[in-house]
Amino acid sequence: MRQKRLFAAWLVALAASSTATLALPVAVRHVIDQGFSSGSNIDATFAMVLLVALALAFATAARFFFVSLLGERVVADLRNRLYAHLVGLDQDFFERSRSGELVSRLSADTELLRSVIGSTMSVALRSVVTVLGSVVMLVVTAPKLAGWALVGIPLFVLPLVLGGRRLQKISRQAQDRVADANSLAAESLGAIRTVQSHAREDYERERFAGAVALSVDTARRRIGVQSLVTAVAISLIFGAIILVLWSGAHDVIRGEMTAGTLGQFVLYALLGAGSVGALAEVWNELQRAAGGMGRISELLGERSGITVAAQPAALPQPLRGALRLEGVTFHYPSRPEAPALHDFDLEVAPGETVALVGPSGAGKSTILAMLLRFHDPQSGTVRVDGIDVATLDPMALREAMALVPQHPTIFAASARENIRYGRLGASDAEVEAAARAAEAHEFIAALPHGYDEQLGERGARLSGGQQQRIAIARALLRDAPILLLDEATSALDAQSERAVQTALEHLMEGRTTLVIAHRLATILKADRIVVMDQGRIVAQGTHGQLLAQGGLYAELARLQFID
Repeated sequence: MRQKRLFAAWLVALAASSTATLALPVAVRHVIDQGFSSGSNIDATFAMVLLVALALAFATAARFFFVSLLGERVVADLRNRLYAHLVGLDQDFFERSRSGELVSRLSADTELLRSVIGSTMSVALRSVVTVLGSVVMLVVTAPKLAGWALVGIPLFVLPLVLGGRRLQKISRQAQDRVADANSLAAESLGAIRTVQSHAREDYERERFAGAVALSVDTARRRIGVQSLVTAVAISLIFGAIILVLWSGAHDVIRGEMTAGTLGQFVLYALLGAGSVGALAEVWNELQRAAGGMGRISELLGERSGITVAAQPAALPQPLRGALRLEGVTFHYPSRPEAPALHDFDLEVAPGETVALVGPSGAGKSTILAMLLRFHDPQSGTVRVDGIDVATLDPMALREAMALVPQHPTIFAASARENIRYGRLGASDAEVEAAARAAEAHEFIAALPHGYDEQLGERGARLSGGQQQRIAIARALLRDAPILLLDEATSALDAQSERAVQTALEHLMEGRTTLVIAHRLATILKADRIVVMDQGRIVAQGTHGQLLAQGGLYAELARLQFID
């Protein structure tokens, strides 16, 4: 356990507060039997009660401090562990998961654990100690009355056992409904421009309100079960206490017990009953938290389909950048009936620039995913410098590549931090040089705080073309031997496109480059153009050769250049 010292300090404080709690009825007995009867010892007996109360106060404060801090640190450790696990999972997992639900599990579900450790667990152990101590002291104080009191314990346990499983199931459902609402909100807020441009604000409000109403309805059922279990348990316990007090009152009247002894017994009975009632609440909270922990355990139990060898192979240094796909067949898990690549072969020489063209769904982006090892093929091999990428550490493989995607990701950080994401150790001068080469320096410098300007979530303060140039600057800064361009200039205006195209041509010199492009004007200078359709290569050659051959490329060129 990582928090051993905090845990030990909490146990010491718990022992001290429980001891003080159990000593309090004894002090009250002395006040009644000695202080009130004779009056000679009243000052000393009340001083003793005060000392016990002070000890209880400071021990309780220490217990609260240590267990609350323990809860914070344990939850922080769990969040770090869960997040570290999530970012290591493969793309298949994220394609079938909703980011809003994952964030809900990372936040709301771990908050339940904070409540369990920072409060519920402390109350549980304190209550258990108090119940056991009270039972012992009840027997010592008045064995006959203690026998009556113990009758209520089995009556209390029964509703807990019967209601516990039902409560855990409903609690899991309640957490799922909260996650659904969070996911819906994250999705709609992340696409707020689309929502507002279609005037769908009322529609989204109704969807979210419906999801929230469903979560409240599920929570109401959980609260109902929890309330019923608590009511039944407390009714049975206090019924037993009243029976005991009735019997004890008759013993005092008959002179078989002093008033102080009965008072001490009553206090222990109340302490025990209160702790038993607290245990009922604790049991309910634990069942609720069990639902959240079950969801967290599911995530921690997820395993990436991209395996890493115990001793992964190492890429040669320097890397030449030779790429080869041999007999690759790949089906996306969501579309098992249609292969994205079918018995696909492609070889790219070091330093060669190869453009991939073809209609949507031809498999062009899948090739980049294979090279980055976002997925592994069902058959065939993918090699970099002759090494099967399946034998490499995916992180080491991806460090050797720079990707400019069609839809760039801009983080809610400064322009400088967004560009530096390509190479974290880059200096400010290198960041600025990359921005200049990507034709991004001018608009960044014009921002109110220049390179330190916060770009907003998903680059909300930038135009599409500006976001693309930030991504290109990030790739320029990375300076990797293999360059992957997925429609890298698709969002640029004509003037910026020419400037960035020039920068990319300089960047591509001496590097192996794969370019995906629908706009054929951007790839006329490629060493080779590979035409794809339905996961296969249907033609390849230079622009002039492909035009002369006719076929799919000639048709695409006619549509773009002639029509």
